[in-house]
Amino acid sequence: MQPYISHYRVPFFHRLAGDLHRELGADLIVAHGSPPPAQGSGSVQDADELESAVSVVQHSWRIAGLPVRVRRLGHLPRSSDVVIVEQALQNLETFPLLARGLLRRAGAGSGPALGMWGHGRTYDKQAGPLLRTAKRFLTSQVSWFFAYTAGGADHVAAGGFPRDRITVVRNATDTTALAAARNAVTDEQVADFCSRFGLVPERTGLYLGGFHASKRIPFLMEAVGHIVERVPEFRLLVAGDGPCRPLIESSAAGGDGVVYVGPVHDERRALLGAASRLMLMPGLVGLCAVDSFALRTPLVTTDSPRHSPEFEYLDHGRNSMVVTGGPEQYAEAVVRTLTSPGLMARLQQGCASDADKYTVEGMSARFTEGVAGLLRTRVGGG
Repeated sequence: MQPYISHYRVPFFHRLAGDLHRELGADLIVAHGSPPPAQGSGSVQDADELESAVSVVQHSWRIAGLPVRVRRLGHLPRSSDVVIVEQALQNLETFPLLARGLLRRAGAGSGPALGMWGHGRTYDKQAGPLLRTAKRFLTSQVSWFFAYTAGGADHVAAGGFPRDRITVVRNATDTTALAAARNAVTDEQVADFCSRFGLVPERTGLYLGGFHASKRIPFLMEAVGHIVERVPEFRLLVAGDGPCRPLIESSAAGGDGVVYVGPVHDERRALLGAASRLMLMPGLVGLCAVDSFALRTPLVTTDSPRHSPEFEYLDHGRNSMVVTGGPEQYAEAVVRTLTSPGLMARLQQGCASDADKYTVEGMSARFTEGVAGLLRTRVGGG
């Protein structure tokens, strides 16, 4: 079960369908609702690319200010051996599935074995103790947990969940395809691109992602101003879209060191990476971490507590730089890194090495192993 299918998940589900069929003789169904309005229509189109995708009717509303939703699953639970749900309290269809699973384990009913995948712990610091406790209880009721990262798995295990029923999937995007596209970019293509936008490759940074409050776009724009004061030829390539787009466009129009190229997806990001030396992301770090590895553009971020699980992949001074302080300190770290050839070489080598650790292929293989374990619990009544 998925709330909706994002474009970056399509390669994973394609791979998972093949691995499940080959290793377990199993068929994959990805049941999904509709994306929220802010997500746009892209996710609906992406779902059409998946043979395994099945759209279900979804209803959403708010209770006491909290978003909740319910999806009509119809016959899907009855016709499935395993159902894997999102680790989220707001998905109300999860609770009947849990009740059915408890009856099955008690020998009083039948139904699919229930697994759950997600962060493992609550990364949103605004979540209170009551919600955290409820989430921990919800997690404890399933037969298998698929954790995005090792840190999430540790948190779930610390709450009493059996360690031998936790799979660490190492959440990733299709870094193999992105790295291959990056390797295929020619010097001539980079030179043409840089000429078109007035870039000096050794003095170019990259921002790749959504323009949301969690990404600290005003912080980034202020930091770029400080960088340009120290390195006048510096330019920040910005690719993406979102609510903070007017601020990006204003900075680009004002000649403040920002070059906005619009939304860029898939392998087209490779040229941006080839023309850049660092990826700048002072706000929330998530899967941009693995993108930075594949593109060999080391990430410069901050030690903000509001990061996603993939922040665990970063190793300060080896594959990334994690900065303490405000925009001026952040800018100083960027300038110091850009102008230190030895440090840059070490960071790029760290990225190239870690790109092989976090792949859709590896994620799918580990997920498939977890599904095999979950199937055994159904046979054994666990």
